[in-house]
Amino acid sequence: MDLDPKPTSAARTSLSHIMTALETNLLGTVHGGVIMKLVDDVAGAVAQRHSGGPAVTAAMDGMTFLHPVRVGDLVHAHAQVNWAGRSSMEVGVRVLAEPWDRAGVPPTRVATAYLVFVAVDGDGNPRAVPPVLPETPEDERRGVEAEIRRKNRLARRDEILASRTPKPPTAE
Repeated sequence: MDLDPKPTSAARTSLSHIMTALETNLLGTVHGGVIMKLVDDVAGAVAQRHSGGPAVTAAMDGMTFLHPVRVGDLVHAHAQVNWAGRSSMEVGVRVLAEPWDRAGVPPTRVATAYLVFVAVDGDGNPRAVPPVLPETPEDERRGVEAEIRRKNRLARRDEILASRTPKPPTAE
């Protein structure tokens, strides 16, 4: 069954959170895991919206932390589907922080992440997802880069699996 493509804007979602002292590490900055949780939450919402039902995190293809986040910062995580296959989707997330103590300072990009989700049915089996309909040249670029990341991810998987295969003994 072929599904109608969905535009990138249909599932785009943002979540925001004020960071508190409960979320800090020993250095007094926000734990990377707290940011990762926010990223997974917003990406999961996007995957569910795009696929029209439950979707589970299958992989975090990459997460880059660019700047520390501090207590009191208002953090925004913006996400959209970059690419969709038969049952999987790549969701890109951009994380920005607004400093609480410097009014008027524009938000700073503090992290970027790419996650892979698989849409599942009620039994947990993969189900079909609609293709992505890019709306802008930026959306098209994101789709091309998502395919490159997918090819690299699959190549790494194949290399790892091949390394586990016993090799026949060599004759000397």
